Amino acid sequence: MKHDYGAVASELESLLDLDVPPLAITFSDGAPGGVPTFDEPMSEPAEDGRRGRVPASCVFWMRGTERTFTTVPEDHGNCSVGRMTHGFAKLSDVAGNSDVAAFLESGWVGMDDVPKIPVVSRGYGHVTYGPLPETPLDPDVVFLRLTPKQLMILNDAIPEMSLEGKPQCHIIAMAKEQKVVAASIGCMLSRVRTEMGSHEVTCAIPGPSLEDVLGRLRRAESIDSTVATYAARDKRRFR
Repeated sequence: MKHDYGAVASELESLLDLDVPPLAITFSDGAPGGVPTFDEPMSEPAEDGRRGRVPASCVFWMRGTERTFTTVPEDHGNCSVGRMTHGFAKLSDVAGNSDVAAFLESGWVGMDDVPKIPVVSRGYGHVTYGPLPETPLDPDVVFLRLTPKQLMILNDAIPEMSLEGKPQCHIIAMAKEQKVVAASIGCMLSRVRTEMGSHEVTCAIPGPSLEDVLGRLRRAESIDSTVATYAARDKRRFR
């Protein structure tokens, strides 16, 4: 491990005034030593055979703020979209599933859109989630849940940040594979399954880019503080 991730998490929380602590997400072929497996029960299978330990991979973002755990591909099996974006399945593997049919029939996505969705390039044996200060490995992705103001601050620091829509989970693949900072306004599928707040958006930061992101946030905070001071002083004329 290269960083003091406790210090990194503390600075991220301070610079962005985060309401939810940063999450570490790491892909690996083997199980990381000393990390417990996610142990919630497997669901009953859907009519098309889908089953998993949570409704969708994005639900692990919520569970991972509470404790560190590792998952295997089968744990992610209920959401065909999440299986694809995480590299556990190809379109041909899930095309006949009822959730895919529902998304296509509703017009939520079109068949032409599906091949354009970013995905992790290959299937790994494990994906580990947990609070950033506790990560046992250098994370592939640092995941943030943000308010619009916090996203504004991050965009001030990283104006080239990619702003994405549905499906929300593909920003994980973008950060891991393309090494770009990617934010998402969310998607209805994920918001319902995670019960994420309507005031929240998300962002995925490539783990190797953390130092650069922190440096740029420090500069942006100084500039925003100067502008805020000016705006507050100028506003007094209208009282």
